[in-house]
Amino acid sequence: MAESIIKIRVEGEIAYIALNRPEKRNAINQAMLRAIPEAIDEVDRPEVRAIIIYGEGQAFSAGIDFTSLANDTGAQGGQSGGPDMQRFRRFVAESQASLNRLESIEKPVIGALHGFVGGLGLELALACDARVAAAGARLGMPEVRIGLVPDVGGTTRLTRTVGYARSKELIMTARMIEASEAERIGLVNRVVAEGTHLAAAEELAREMARNAPIAVGLAKRIIDRGHGLDKMTFQELELLAQSSLIGTEDFREGAAALAQRREPRFKGR
Repeated sequence: MAESIIKIRVEGEIAYIALNRPEKRNAINQAMLRAIPEAIDEVDRPEVRAIIIYGEGQAFSAGIDFTSLANDTGAQGGQSGGPDMQRFRRFVAESQASLNRLESIEKPVIGALHGFVGGLGLELALACDARVAAAGARLGMPEVRIGLVPDVGGTTRLTRTVGYARSKELIMTARMIEASEAERIGLVNRVVAEGTHLAAAEELAREMARNAPIAVGLAKRIIDRGHGLDKMTFQELELLAQSSLIGTEDFREGAAALAQRREPRFKGR
């Protein structure tokens, strides 16, 4: 993995993944997209109970690196004068797979957002389970302003997060909104004072990490997979997950700790 693009550190039960192109406001290029699932694989270990993604420098992410988009996908046109559509579709599919890998890990992932969070940067944030934003952060999907649509899960995850009407308004106006409005519509979970977003994300991560990791991971999968299903099928996912959890060592430990009025010591098994 290119260490200059993504930085990883693990401190106890929390893993930190940093976008590290501050000179480009963490604009996301193909190398970074490929490094994200590699980073997830690296921190996907039993001792890690939660993951925080943040951006170095003045912004979480300015979105797609347009130089990379042109050079790596043939979007500017090949010898025929038009874009290489097969190559472009492959790039988008790989980008979607990258964020899908982030979303699918059975650990809570928290996005610590500040500065500019636009386009692909917001799509990355939406692949997280929760988002903490610093006051003054600006978020949006400006793709239609240049004749494109959010294509790396942007339309799907934004709609699932804020609903049809608000996602249509945000996407079709290309409007960038303030963190306070993002919190009001449910796009971010909370807004904190400028400069404290990483500490606030850590607090939330530790609150999630204290719980039984298998149960947390399955709860995440139930919510992600069950969204949009009919009620009875959604409940069937709950039943199947619970029938697996009832036999775990963590359940026995949690029940014993509750009876003994002590903190549980979960082992993830």
